[in-house]
Amino acid sequence: MRGIVFAFLGGAFITLQGVANARISQDIGTWQAATITQLSGFIMALVILMFVRDRNLKGFKRVKPLYLFGGALAAVIIFSEVTAIQRIGVTFTIATLLIAQLFLTFLIDINGWFGVVKKKMRLPQFIGIGMMIAGVVILKL
Repeated sequence: MRGIVFAFLGGAFITLQGVANARISQDIGTWQAATITQLSGFIMALVILMFVRDRNLKGFKRVKPLYLFGGALAAVIIFSEVTAIQRIGVTFTIATLLIAQLFLTFLIDINGWFGVVKKKMRLPQFIGIGMMIAGVVILKL
C-alpha cells in the first residue's frame, strides 16, 4: 500500500513540476527553467539528507558509474516535458508521458535490463497498454 501512495505522490508532483516549469520557461526560457529546477531539487535533497542523516556514503563505490549520471537525464526530461506542455497541453502531455514510461518499463521488465529480474508479460498487460494508448487517442480527439 505504501508503494502505491508514493507512486501516486510521485505522479502528482511530476505533473505539478511540469506545469511550474512550463510557466517559468515562458518568462525566462526552457533551459533556464531546467537549471532552476535541478538546482532547487539538489538543495531540497541535500536539506532532507542532512535531517535524515543517512551516512551510507560507502555505498557509492558499489554503484556503477553510468547509473550515477541518472540525474542528468532530468535536464532532457524537463526540456521535453515543458516543450510538450506548451505545444499540446498538460493533459495530453502527461498521458503521453505515462504511456512512454509504461512502454519503456515494459521493455525493461521483459528483457531484464539494468539488473531487473525478467518478468513474463501476459495478455492482461498487453490489454492494459492498449487501453492506455486508446485513452490517449480519445483524449486527443
